[in-house]
Amino acid sequence: MAEPKVKYDRQLRIWGEKGQAALEKASICLLNCGPTGSETLKNLVLGGVGSITIVDGSKVEVGDLGNNFMVDESSVGQSKAECVCAFLQELNDAVKAKFIEEHPEELIETNPSFFSQFTLVIATQLVEDSMVKLDRICREANIILIFARSYGLMGLVRISVKEHTVIESKPDHFLDDLRLNDPWPELRRFAETIDLNTTDAVVHKHTPYIIILVKMAEEWTNMHGGKFPSTREEKKQFKDLIKSKMSTVDEENYKEAMEASFKVFSPVGIGPNLQKIINDSCTEVDSNSSDFWVMVAALKEFIASEGGGETPLEGSIPDMTSSTELYVNLQKTYQAKAEADFLVMEQRVKNLLKKISRDPASISKANIKSFCRNARKLAVCRYRLIEDEFNSPAQPELQKYLTDEDYGTLQEANTLKVLPENTAAGLYILLRAADRFAANYNKFPGQFDGISW
Repeated sequence: MAEPKVKYDRQLRIWGEKGQAALEKASICLLNCGPTGSETLKNLVLGGVGSITIVDGSKVEVGDLGNNFMVDESSVGQSKAECVCAFLQELNDAVKAKFIEEHPEELIETNPSFFSQFTLVIATQLVEDSMVKLDRICREANIILIFARSYGLMGLVRISVKEHTVIESKPDHFLDDLRLNDPWPELRRFAETIDLNTTDAVVHKHTPYIIILVKMAEEWTNMHGGKFPSTREEKKQFKDLIKSKMSTVDEENYKEAMEASFKVFSPVGIGPNLQKIINDSCTEVDSNSSDFWVMVAALKEFIASEGGGETPLEGSIPDMTSSTELYVNLQKTYQAKAEADFLVMEQRVKNLLKKISRDPASISKANIKSFCRNARKLAVCRYRLIEDEFNSPAQPELQKYLTDEDYGTLQEANTLKVLPENTAAGLYILLRAADRFAANYNKFPGQFDGISW
């Protein structure tokens, strides 16, 4: 693994080793290697995807030279799949690349089992009938499917998969898991060993803000009947209470405590997204359940018992002004709690695996640890059938976007970087209509006898 880490250093910093490992194991099938499909595959090949298979039965035409830089004049008349495959292989020789000279529509009709070998299928420029059939095939095989359709400078992308679960979702904004308003016994005892009224100026200036907030939160609740600040005025008063403990105006740790005081006011317990996941019917696990849902079932038990309404502690703390000794000891306190929570979760996972007649060691310690660290950020994505979308006579959400004035106007689209929802909905309908026209008349609107108007 040493060589790939160097080769893909930049992207490793974005999605980490697990993300890169998943990419390197992935097997991608591209249907139709026009400009949309070729460009999509190029990005995956440069990223280090495991293998690619290009399916396209067409030959390179003169018109392709102006919109697909992976073919040139010498390619005219040759297999488009072969030319694009050769070009992509040159970009990254670590990627296994092959091509099949066959029209995707025929492959969908005659050999549906072909698609079960892939991690992901990217289907471009398919007609609706083939999209519906391919969607059924991929769902039965539990293969992720992405449809992409371009029309000059416009287009659409549609993801379709029965279910996609995410452990390391990496949300943009998420509060640190510090438990400032609900410290566990060891953290509380650690805080009790530190005196904020010490006369030692060095110690006072290097007390971590986590400890300051734990002690200030306790002091506040003792004075307010066990309640935390809730109103704007109370939150200001809480900051003033912290400020009153400062010995000098240059104590950065107390400034950090005031800036982070909002973390004390964060709700105790789990968020609505996670609540929805643990209430999902899939937590009733059996021998066919995925590892993800087995761990969610264990998490549900943990939250209801040992967790006291909380997920396993993540175990990391942010940088802050502190003496080395205090920071290291505080860090150890968080890590010890996280490890204890992990051990409980590990045992619950093993018990569930035994219950459903699976090997108790079939889910690794590393995967359970990763799950525990990310338990608050789990995500489950589900998509409806393409057939349901295409055949629904009046989709409520489309009706809403098209008729609700709160969703913007077509005129506004000229000045906005992101299209208003009703504009996007209108374009979606127009593009679908263009596809149906092409399917019925074998040409797009505006094309007459080979001439585009």
